[in-house]
Amino acid sequence: MDTTATALTFRDAVDTDVDALVGLVESAYRGDSSRAGWTTEADILQGQRTDPEGVLEIVKSPDGKVLVAERDGRIVACCQLEHRGEHAYFGMFAVSPAEQGSGLGRTVLTRAEQLAREAWGATEMHMTVISVRDELIAWYERRGYRRTGRMTPFPYGDERFGIPQRDDLQFELLVKELA
Repeated sequence: MDTTATALTFRDAVDTDVDALVGLVESAYRGDSSRAGWTTEADILQGQRTDPEGVLEIVKSPDGKVLVAERDGRIVACCQLEHRGEHAYFGMFAVSPAEQGSGLGRTVLTRAEQLAREAWGATEMHMTVISVRDELIAWYERRGYRRTGRMTPFPYGDERFGIPQRDDLQFELLVKELA
């Protein structure tokens, strides 16, 4: 499918997008559908990645937004942006498995960085990535993010974040200077 043929539009998510956002995030990271793309976590985590309550909380947050990318009226990618003083936090990044590898992720990331700079004057973008996700971390490094070695524990036992399939999961902070 030629994904460049139809225009991509960006907007802030609203309450009525929650179910579509949950579906997109789950399809990109969990279960067999996620294996169509390269961002799957299906081998390291099972169960849910997010839920409607958690996504609604992010959509309604006064300190942030969920950026939605649409093509033909369908949400094909999203990310969370949160204003945290000097820096912005980037999370809940998902691209439809059918669109992965098309450059869409790079486009969304670039747009998020631009918004963080322009709207909030952020000088850095922060994100956390599961430290065993080498291919994903390498993708971010190619886009200017650096590993910090600063780790936070994975929330073992809290199934809202999934059911771990291994015992060595933790999150690493990645940082990029925003020029």
